[in-house]
Amino acid sequence: MKQLYVLVLVLFICSTRLLAQNNDLLLARQYAANGEQQKALDIYQKLFKQDNDAYYQQYFTSLLTFKKFDEAESITKKMLRKYPGNNEYTIALGSVYTQQGNTAKADALYNDLIKNLPADQGAIANIASQFYQSANADYAIKIFLQGRKLLHNDNAFAFELITLYRYKRDKAALTEEYLTFLPTNPVFLSQAESTLATVYEGPADYDMLKVSLLKRIQKDPQQIVYTNLLTWQFLQQKEFDMALNQALALSRRQNDDGSNVFELCRTLVANEAYDAAIRGYEYIVSKGYKDNQNYISAKIELINTKNLKVTNGQYTQADLLGLEKDYTDLLNELGRGRGTVFAMQKLANLQTFKLHKLKDAQALLEAAIAIQGVRPALLAACKLDLGDVYLLNNQPWDASLLYSQVEKDNTATPIAQDAALRNAKLAYYTGDFDWARRQLNILKAATTQLIANDALNLSLLISDNLNADSAGKALKIYSRADLLIFAEQPAKAMLTLDSIDKKYPGNALEADILMAKARIMIQQKDFTNAVTILKEIVEKHAFDLWADDAVYMLGDIYETKLNDANQAKSYYQKIITDYPGSLWINDARKRFRLLRGDKNDAS
Repeated sequence: MKQLYVLVLVLFICSTRLLAQNNDLLLARQYAANGEQQKALDIYQKLFKQDNDAYYQQYFTSLLTFKKFDEAESITKKMLRKYPGNNEYTIALGSVYTQQGNTAKADALYNDLIKNLPADQGAIANIASQFYQSANADYAIKIFLQGRKLLHNDNAFAFELITLYRYKRDKAALTEEYLTFLPTNPVFLSQAESTLATVYEGPADYDMLKVSLLKRIQKDPQQIVYTNLLTWQFLQQKEFDMALNQALALSRRQNDDGSNVFELCRTLVANEAYDAAIRGYEYIVSKGYKDNQNYISAKIELINTKNLKVTNGQYTQADLLGLEKDYTDLLNELGRGRGTVFAMQKLANLQTFKLHKLKDAQALLEAAIAIQGVRPALLAACKLDLGDVYLLNNQPWDASLLYSQVEKDNTATPIAQDAALRNAKLAYYTGDFDWARRQLNILKAATTQLIANDALNLSLLISDNLNADSAGKALKIYSRADLLIFAEQPAKAMLTLDSIDKKYPGNALEADILMAKARIMIQQKDFTNAVTILKEIVEKHAFDLWADDAVYMLGDIYETKLNDANQAKSYYQKIITDYPGSLWINDARKRFRLLRGDKNDAS
């Protein structure tokens, strides 16, 4: 019983003392936060005297913070006498010397530690970690490198060194470390690419990588990971032909099915490197159908890429007819079934808007939607396209029925909203402005930003001009011009727009007509004249419906078509400062930051 009493008493005394120490520690932190340095130090000193081991780190850190270097040195030496050879206190003493400006004395301590480093992987990692925690990444790296020598293992501590080099932004060392690490760990290639992309700052860094890779490829030409990384390097530099050449060389050497080339071609298309992508797809197709799982996909994507190349640039009628023949040959080879409906859709789109073969396009789309088992989203897209053909072929009733069917079959989806918008536009094109406006007012709340934006602009256009002219006579001519722009008949559209002022001088459509003409110029790839017209809108109609659209379009044209980043930035900045309520504000902010070089905004 007496022993139990003594035990309880001891536990009570210890817990009371521990509680008092915790209270003192909280009080010291409060003093430090309030700038009462000496009071904080006095408490830390008292606690350290009570328990050296428990309160050394707090007292030591506080002494360094308040530049009490002599006292910090004194207590650290005391701990070293108590625990001779303890690396933690050796490193702490070195940090005191460093902060005093005596780096030679610190280096002597650290170098002695390196010289006596044990050949034990765990101990080496622990010592390096202590250096890193002391904000001394340089010596943490030296410890790991010496550790490799002691362990006779050049691959040891690779992850740790990669982390440290990245932290120090030592691009050369990080590059070499990855190039040593990847051959035995190829699954980390994507991680390496991502890391290097965040550290590299320009062409010189990528050139450094290229030089290192070429040296290693010379020594070890069979190392696939080096070739893949070199391909990635060329992509980052936008040297698309060189990137493809590397991928083709590797595919030929391995005699594979071209899967890597196929994936690269997708990236090339996304970067609008159409010629390189076409060459890549042609390589896969040339391997033939037998035992080539990529043959059909490559043949389809080859034609799609040719389509993008033709329609995104200046093209001739011969280019369009050649593309039509490619699609027709593909459908003749593979047949018209659910697996080729998408090709039928693309051919019909070409015939509708580029070749103006409305009857051919209508027949093709009617055949496509009659095919059983087509994916619902693709089927809906084909029906919407067929509705557009009906509209352009002067069959508005059939078009409206088809749009309504798609809306009903795809309730509460972006497809349904798209169908509803097309139906509203149909009413606008045919002069039924009141019905169009009612539908557009509903669509202003659409979840898809582009649909909501289109609905809002068209609703305001109708409202503004019906207020100025209750009969909407000028607006009816404008809507016909809008339909001609949609049909890609620019010459007829321009004549129709020019007729508005002649028939109805003083109408309220000046800014709208300018925007329509800008759209025609963009459609014809005449970006210089498009810029002139858009600037007129910005300067003369700064508070008009189309003002923020014109500013954003100028930024986009300068960035993506005229390659003038500074001008693009100025217009994106104008959206941010002058039109904070614009629906383009988020896109403008993101693109402005990317052009400014904010890497974290790439997402």
